[in-house]
Amino acid sequence: MSNLDLRPTAARCGGEASEGPVKQLVTGRLVPLGESTVVRRLLPTLGRRMVGAWCFVDHYGPDDIADEPGMQVPPHPHMGLQTVSWLHEGEVLHRDSLGSLQTVRPRELGLMTSGRAISHSEESPRDHARLLHGAQLWVALPDAHRHTEPAFEHHAELPEVTAGGLHARLILGTLDGAASPGTTYSALVGADLALREGAAHRLPLDPGFEYAVLSMTGSADVDGVRVEPGSILYLGCGRRELPLRAVTDAALLLLGGEPFEEKLVMWWNFVGRSREEIEQARQDWEGGVRFGEVHGYGGDRLRAPELPALPLKPRGRER
Repeated sequence: MSNLDLRPTAARCGGEASEGPVKQLVTGRLVPLGESTVVRRLLPTLGRRMVGAWCFVDHYGPDDIADEPGMQVPPHPHMGLQTVSWLHEGEVLHRDSLGSLQTVRPRELGLMTSGRAISHSEESPRDHARLLHGAQLWVALPDAHRHTEPAFEHHAELPEVTAGGLHARLILGTLDGAASPGTTYSALVGADLALREGAAHRLPLDPGFEYAVLSMTGSADVDGVRVEPGSILYLGCGRRELPLRAVTDAALLLLGGEPFEEKLVMWWNFVGRSREEIEQARQDWEGGVRFGEVHGYGGDRLRAPELPALPLKPRGRER
């Protein structure tokens, strides 16, 4: 999925993890996406750029699209990252410059590794379900792997963990002994958590990871903090378990990973290490070089916005 801001700002990321447990609740800002979808952008935001290697989080819906086209995101480029498509309701048709054509359905993993360069489109099928609800997430690739060959994976079956009133589906990484089949390039975890009303559970965590929890639906207390849909609670590092209590039936996304120490620059749909690298990627996309072509989408591809005038420099470690 694309960052469709007409005037995107540069996010200077990396090296900003908390040294211990914290509780920072962030409410997403509304951003238009394509022709008929509005998302709540939760990462990057002021004061919080990344959670492990997770560098971009949008939450959208539930939207009634019965009489609407739904998601319509034209072909656009990516580099230096992985995109994770995660649905709770609806369907999204993925096309990319590798020739991939795949419909992603609720709680199936659509994972695209851009590596050195790829382009793709996403759209609701012509005959689509009434509701559209999901999250779009990006993972920054570490320097050793950011020029890897592009790839797309679709995993309809994912590992599940059940305990009391908790049901977890593992999106990426490992959790409580389960491992996702999705390809990763750094130590991280992404998990879909469903809690029944009144359920209480202490979820085991890796103290070397930093974590955040995104609320998708319902209401839950996460380590004593009430988290409502469209908000994300940053939890920091140093935790061995996470207390959860469902006020109503609730759905949460757990995101975590080893703190991302590398310095990087994220602008529009590119993750790089310098202004020059970002500028070259923009020129390549506009010139029809390197990112390939998406076939079958019924419309024009996206034009790249103008780069901001200020220099883009990676941000160092913040304390």
